[in-house]
Amino acid sequence: MNIVLLAGSIVGSKTRTALEYAERSAINNYSDHQIQLIDLAEHDLQFSDGRNYLDYEGDTGYVTKAVMDADIVIIGTPIFQASIPGTLKNLLDLLPQDGFRDKTVSMLATAGSSKHFMIPEQHLKPILGYMKAQIVQTYVYIEERNFANKEIIDDDVRFRINRLVEDTVTHAKAYKQFQKEKEASYGF
Repeated sequence: MNIVLLAGSIVGSKTRTALEYAERSAINNYSDHQIQLIDLAEHDLQFSDGRNYLDYEGDTGYVTKAVMDADIVIIGTPIFQASIPGTLKNLLDLLPQDGFRDKTVSMLATAGSSKHFMIPEQHLKPILGYMKAQIVQTYVYIEERNFANKEIIDDDVRFRINRLVEDTVTHAKAYKQFQKEKEASYGF
């Protein structure tokens, strides 16, 4: 399977740090999968203007195609002003309306405090559902106090990230098996 870990902001380091840990977890446990970390801070994405994602070139074309080719997408997002960053929303706007159909999507969020722990549930999950994602229901919420020197210092957070990666891959495998069985039942 093709796994994309997506850091959904162009500022800060905590989301990238958490996704790098998730990437190591995926590599250690699922080395037979294609695993790629995409940090939007390293790419210059155009603003969505309604074109088909295949019509974009450069970084915008690269990132949108990578997400569309993925079987699994693990989205990492900081919480800014009680919402997801505009950078992540722009990427979602660049994709087709059903851009996550048949993809398993999970998420982790970083924030300065515990006050916004419901933002992934209230802001991101509805968008992912609208885009037809197979959403892993649990997500990892990480507060600023769980980081020091660009490292995760909380064992519970590391455990939850490992579990998120495991749950995401398990969900994706089960969904792919369900799809195969459904197609086989058609008999043609």
